[in-house]
Amino acid sequence: MARSWNPDFNCSDRERWVCVYPAYINSKKTVAEGRRIPKNRSVDNPTYVEIRDVLANAGMTVGVENKVYPRELDPRDPKFRGRIRVQLKDENGAILHENFPTRRSVLFYLGETIPKLKARVSAQNASQSSQQSQQSNAQKRQRGKKKK
Repeated sequence: MARSWNPDFNCSDRERWVCVYPAYINSKKTVAEGRRIPKNRSVDNPTYVEIRDVLANAGMTVGVENKVYPRELDPRDPKFRGRIRVQLKDENGAILHENFPTRRSVLFYLGETIPKLKARVSAQNASQSSQQSQQSNAQKRQRGKKKK
């Protein structure tokens, strides 16, 4: 059913902006827990700060709210806090960014971009190097022991 345009409807009103919770793009979550995009296009444990930075860098108007996703099991945990509001349309209902016509396009963009963030790449490299050093230390200890 097609919607008729309501002159009182204002897309620039912050309450009408699209909400993005980190759970929407978290690959550790199931669909029942709130993930909205396929696992292969989602991110491991994104934060609201990463989402805000990526969207602001893309030139979008964003707002941060101190809210928790209702399906979260532990709402007091600070890593699950944060809701991002994104303005997709102007006051006339026209799309502001042609790359982001829908909420789903924003979620897919976040899933592509967040893993490429400098902090994520450096953290991943650090964890890989620490794992390699732990493995080499374990191998050295095994070589030093004599068989009975």
